[in-house]
Amino acid sequence: MSGELLQPAALRRRFAAMPIWQPELVAEKRFIDRAPVHAAVLVPIVMRETPSVMLTERTLHLSNHSGQIAFPGGKADHDDADATATALREAREELGLDPAYVQVLGQLPHYLTGSAFIITPVIALVEPGFTLKPNAGEVADVFEVPLEFLMNPAHHRRHVFEWAGVQREWFSMPYQDQEKQRFIWGATAGMLRNFYRLLAA
Repeated sequence: MSGELLQPAALRRRFAAMPIWQPELVAEKRFIDRAPVHAAVLVPIVMRETPSVMLTERTLHLSNHSGQIAFPGGKADHDDADATATALREAREELGLDPAYVQVLGQLPHYLTGSAFIITPVIALVEPGFTLKPNAGEVADVFEVPLEFLMNPAHHRRHVFEWAGVQREWFSMPYQDQEKQRFIWGATAGMLRNFYRLLAA
């Protein structure tokens, strides 16, 4: 995918005039028997010279998706006006990201996780110059991955395995930065794969 298509102006145009497209992944095999819970995540694209996606590593003691790489986000509150409000609130609570630096472009289709969360991914541009104050109770680390890396299908690995008699499939996008290898997988990789499908349409 051309780097020009990943620049802020091109991303704005894509969401202003959405093409006809279909998400590749909409639901994982359920492994929790409960009523689905609505949630939203912010997909923050930082407008650096080479645009990058801000991701978090969740702390190990969390009850859901502990230790995994994720977008900032969480369950919807009754007071949230919509999914965008949920995503912006959670990004502020988890990272201290001031919404004044965030320009929301739009949303991707819902993604149902195996843990019974109906997630709305909210795509946004983030102006550099922000200061983060990660919530140590939820976030072990914050880092950025070049958008061009994540939108390159050569870096999308498909996995298939059988567990408890059920075949499961998922993507991963391992990324080596200056600190360590970041193993992006599961729902986060699935939503990024859908984002790639939208931009490639």
